[in-house]
Amino acid sequence: MKKNYLLTTVFFSGMTVLAVELSASRLLDPFFGNSIIIWANLIGLVLIYLSVGYWVGGKWADTDPRGTTFFQIIAWGAFLVGLIPLVARPILRWSLAGFATFDAGILIGSLLGVLILFSVPLTLLAMASPFAIRLAVKNVQNAGQVAGQIYAVSTLGSILGTFLPVLVFIPNIGTRRTFLLFSAVLLVVAVGGLFQLSRKLGMLYLLQVVALTLVALFGTGGVIKPNENAIFETESPYNYIQVEKIGDDILLRLNEGEGIHSVYTPGTPLGYGIWDYFLIAPFFNPAPYPETAVDSLLLIGAAAGTIPKAYTVAFGAIPIDGVELDPEISAVGRRFFDMTEPNLHTINQGGRYFLNTTTKKYDVIAVDAYRPPYIPFQLTTVEFFQEIYDHLNDDGVVAINAGRSVHDYSLVVALGSTMRAVFPSVYVIDAPTGGYNLGNSLVVATKRPSTLNDFLENADTLQNEWLQGVAERTLATTVFSISCAPDAPFAAGLGTLPPALPDACTAPFTDDRAPVEQVLHKLILRFMLGG
Repeated sequence: MKKNYLLTTVFFSGMTVLAVELSASRLLDPFFGNSIIIWANLIGLVLIYLSVGYWVGGKWADTDPRGTTFFQIIAWGAFLVGLIPLVARPILRWSLAGFATFDAGILIGSLLGVLILFSVPLTLLAMASPFAIRLAVKNVQNAGQVAGQIYAVSTLGSILGTFLPVLVFIPNIGTRRTFLLFSAVLLVVAVGGLFQLSRKLGMLYLLQVVALTLVALFGTGGVIKPNENAIFETESPYNYIQVEKIGDDILLRLNEGEGIHSVYTPGTPLGYGIWDYFLIAPFFNPAPYPETAVDSLLLIGAAAGTIPKAYTVAFGAIPIDGVELDPEISAVGRRFFDMTEPNLHTINQGGRYFLNTTTKKYDVIAVDAYRPPYIPFQLTTVEFFQEIYDHLNDDGVVAINAGRSVHDYSLVVALGSTMRAVFPSVYVIDAPTGGYNLGNSLVVATKRPSTLNDFLENADTLQNEWLQGVAERTLATTVFSISCAPDAPFAAGLGTLPPALPDACTAPFTDDRAPVEQVLHKLILRFMLGG
């Protein structure tokens, strides 16, 4: 066996391993989302498979140092990679159904799903480098040089496998066909090596190429994630996207689909959820604050346009900048959610990047980019809220949507405490949970010092029917302020303080230290334990 062909095989094997790892996250997204928990599971398990493959491959190569054995191992690894998208959906649905008690099920469910799907093919492909070293080394004097060459070539392939799926193939041909493409390329290389050593084995393993071709033609069609209410689904470089229609309501679901990210009901601008309370945020300003004073809005996390639609109806055609990272979500908003307001300017960028590159100021900045356990830490820090403060007009307010359970306000308080380090007045509006154990709160901060009495006075002056309706709903729920004073960190204004509030404010998050994942993991664990 020529050394150059061994190097070629190792190159494509390394490329396929990283392509599988990067593509695996997109395969899991529709079922478990794309949180740091999933990435930790995925990377950790892949490293285990590689370690096992290196160990077993080295021992196998010493006991059976034949080129035909090497290429058969690579052929089976490549072939099984191609089968992953065929068997992924039933395995992942089973995994999800067994552990979907809450987002904590993500951890165990994704562990099982990844274990079953990726263990054998990645372990086999990890054997490539140690096996190739054993075949290529003819004497110990150049063993180090040969090992260095093989690992260098494998790493070069891994670099290509890192970028090609993300930048080229997944956006253009989808996740399942990306698996098949990398599988087919490596399988052809392995079968080519077998033909060089044994025509009989080459012809036998050619059947794998035929089988993989049949899988590509007939086995990867259909919907990604079955849902009887779904009217559209697609994959973008950032998300799995599904649009659902229930009665007259159009709903946007992303990734694992547990949360609703936008809602549109023809005939009403309201979503009758947490989005509506964003309308009332400006009226936490010092009184009097007329509704005509709202002249501009920046929305970070625009999704499919629920909040811009409500703001346009309530305040008129004011300039609205909607920042949404994923352009495919914006396209879905225009197609299914009537996100066609002429006063809405959609910017497909990261929220923090937009703030860093614009000099514009706004009356209201809304942040709807959180959904546990998917919270970009850079949108939770003192530095981020200072940038928001600097981009607000003198009477400006910021409002953020934060998740919670009925028994745990740790995330709400952590974010409110961080905002309190920048803003003089911070309030929390508890959106009703409708009997569910999970819910949302809107955390509002004013640039000028204010009190809850200011909100009550402003609410009495509202004339717009939509604003009046949201104000009435706000007055019927619990609203409290966050002061972070040692003797009284929380003060009730409407209703009573939730019994689940922590005893004190928390240390503000910073760009250097923002343990938002720890807060979320503890919240999930407490929810699992019923406390």
